[in-house]
Order: sequence, then C-alpha cells, then structure tokens
Amino acid sequence: MKAATTIHATIGAALLALFANGASAAPAKPAKELPPKPSVADVVKASKPGDWRPLDPENTLYLELPTGRVVLELAPSFAPKAAANIRALVRERYFDGLWIMRAQDGFVVQWGDPDEETPRPFKAAKTVDAEFTVPVKGTGQFTLLKERDVYAPQVGHVNGFPVARDPKAGQTWLPHCYAMVGVARDEGSDTGNGSQLYTVIGHAPRHLDRNITVVGRIVAGMPLLTVMPRGTAAAGFYDKAGQRTPIASVRLAADVPLPERSKLEVMRTESAAFQAVIEAQRNRGGPWTKVAAGAIDLCNVPIPVREQQ
Repeated sequence: MKAATTIHATIGAALLALFANGASAAPAKPAKELPPKPSVADVVKASKPGDWRPLDPENTLYLELPTGRVVLELAPSFAPKAAANIRALVRERYFDGLWIMRAQDGFVVQWGDPDEETPRPFKAAKTVDAEFTVPVKGTGQFTLLKERDVYAPQVGHVNGFPVARDPKAGQTWLPHCYAMVGVARDEGSDTGNGSQLYTVIGHAPRHLDRNITVVGRIVAGMPLLTVMPRGTAAAGFYDKAGQRTPIASVRLAADVPLPERSKLEVMRTESAAFQAVIEAQRNRGGPWTKVAAGAIDLCNVPIPVREQQ
C-alpha cells in the first residue's frame, strides 16, 4: 500500500512539473505567411490567343436538356471506333427524346434508353470493340505531369484531355476524372456501343481505368448534370419514369448553324500557359492559403475552357 502511495505521489509531481513547464513555455511562432502568387484565373487572364484552340465541330456534341446545353468533346485519338459510332448515333437522332436514366451520388450520371425489354432500334453498330487502351503512337503530343500516379506509370495531358500511359507496354488511355465521359457496357468487354453514356460527377473512380472505354469529357454544362436528383433504385437508376429527365436532342456542332453553336475554346495543354496553370494549382500563394500542397493529382489539374476571344 505504501509503495503504491509513493508511486502515485511521484507521478503527480511529474505531471505538475509538466504542466508548469508547459504554462511557462513560449507560444509557438506562427508559420510564415506565403507570398502571393498568380492564381489560375490570373494565368488565364494573361494568356495569349495562341495558348487556346477551338473545339472541333466534328467531335463536339450538344446535349440539350430542359435546363440548358451540355457540351461534350469527343477524343477520337483515344477511342476512334466508339467516337465514330457515337457520331453515327447522333446523326440518326438516336438520343432525341431519351432520358437521363441514372444519377448515383458521388459517382456518375448516365443517359440513354432505360427500356431493356423493347429498346429503341438504331442503324449504327450494335457491337463496338472495346478501346480500354490504345497505342501511344498517334495520339498526340504528351505533356508529362511530374507527380507519381497510383494507377499508371505516367500521367499528363494530350490535346486538352487528362491522359495516363504505360511507356513499356506502349499503351495509353483516358482516366476516370471528373467530367470524363465513358461508354456504359455489360459484363462483356465489347458490349458498349455508345448508346448509353455516363459522366463522372464525384471523386475520380480511377479503379475503372482500362476497364471501360472513355471517349471524351464534358467541357461545359456540368452543373446541369451534377444537380440531377439521385436515383432511388440500385446503382442510382430511376425506378419510376417520372423521375427521369428528358433529352430534347443531341447534335454534332458541325450540324448546327453557326449562330447557334457554343463558341468555346480550350487551353492548349502543351502550352507554357498550361504549365503555369498547373503550377498555380500545385503551389498556391497566400494570404488565404497557409500551406501550399507542393504537388497535384492528375484529376485535380484544371483544364481551362472559355468563350472564344
């Protein structure tokens, strides 16, 4: 009993000394404020006309919804067969009158024909070879991102798109970043034909990379898709027809009269201006930012889009 009392007394004295030392210690010095640095908006404002490229009308789709227009840019270098079939579907007016059929929270919004028993017929190809990856050669100028990636040996950008690649295998692919557009499929690799498409609305599900054909990205109108009511059935599908949002039409920009086209341009990802955008996002300056990240993830790199100047 005496030994226990002695131990308790010793511990108590040590704690008192610790508290006393803590009370008398000088407060930690505040971290040094970060100097101001150009923001992404500053870089965009200072950019030159040559830092931008217009959208290709033959690879730009207008998805018309009751709330407005969603603009989708196809990437035929990374999914040539799927892109061609989607263009064919659009030109035969396949999507007109169909639906936004799925909205899964933190994951994807999907559109197409929800009727599996009597689906809408179409003339385009019913089966398209999977294009989970394509050969690196011929896809365009690759601008390497210096950060290490979890899902690919190398990541960077090509012609306005985030890109992953494996130099040893000689293969490249589009990753599942926010706003990227994929071709929905069944279990078989070649069961996606572009008649159902989806876009990522949540945290990048990169585990899907090289398992689904990614065919492009939304360059304008994402807020119209991210606010879709979440589906109540499994995987976010709408179990009642009244929950779906109708698609007025989908058109290729090339088939739309010039005055009705969205006049957008994308920053060239091979430009010095785009490197400045990456650095502005990687190492933000003060005074609001207290600790600069010093690194950036592929899917967190903004790809600026603006009205043509």
